[in-house]
Amino acid sequence: MEMTSSFFERLAERCKAKNSLLCVGLDPHISELPEPTAEAAYKFCENLVELTKDVAVAYKPNAAFFEQFGAAGWQQLERLIAHVKTSTKKTALVVGQCARFGRDVVWQILDAKRGDIGSTAEAYAKSAYEVLGADSITVNPYMGKDSMQPFLADQTKGVWALCKTSNKGSDDIQTCTLGDGRPVYLHVAQVALESTERGPDSVGLVVGATDIDAMRRLRQGLPSGVWILAPGIGAQGGDLEAAVEAGLDLHTGMGILFPVSRGISRAADPRAAAMELNRLINEARARVMP
Repeated sequence: MEMTSSFFERLAERCKAKNSLLCVGLDPHISELPEPTAEAAYKFCENLVELTKDVAVAYKPNAAFFEQFGAAGWQQLERLIAHVKTSTKKTALVVGQCARFGRDVVWQILDAKRGDIGSTAEAYAKSAYEVLGADSITVNPYMGKDSMQPFLADQTKGVWALCKTSNKGSDDIQTCTLGDGRPVYLHVAQVALESTERGPDSVGLVVGATDIDAMRRLRQGLPSGVWILAPGIGAQGGDLEAAVEAGLDLHTGMGILFPVSRGISRAADPRAAAMELNRLINEARARVMP
């Protein structure tokens, strides 16, 4: 597949090749580090990458856990993203995937939840894509289409818009009813998809696996090709099988990516935990597909 294809087209190819819909969240909580330093945060994440790179199709480093260390943390975040590319490229060479997918065989989703006016968003996009080298980023679409468009200027990069999030307070705003009877999250999805003219595979939506009804309602109204990033499995109590049933794109057998952080990082054997999660996802997917 040519590198001019969209981020989500390439993500789909990666998921097919690995038979995986698993994204590993890289959230180096200070309480889990041997010492409260940026270097320790990097080492924590590096270890997770090495243990899970055979099964993960993406990694989601959370920028906040590095930004708290100031300039040193930013440097280590850049180092981590570069390491993911280098390390997974070596794995791809072994299994013969590199020529097909290009140099990056596991994507990075920079979890930064950026959202600001157009000129500021341009600077955020430059930081994420050109400085850090991330393949995609989470954004907050609250300020409207123009706050998202700078992140969409490069079609090889991916954007995930917060839609119905997995945190307990998400209902404070996201399920409020609009004048036309729709909840806010459905309008957010519409705004996000209208932010680009390139088609439905240009923007993904963050929809928590903690609200199955919302996920089902969104999937039923979305065109095929729109991807869902579904946090909330594991520590937040999301129902994996129900989320697969509600969020899977039945036209492709994919269309949903499950980021898991603590459920893997805090396991006695993170590699085994990642493999088991992927097995459960695939079993649920097989039951759902017609």
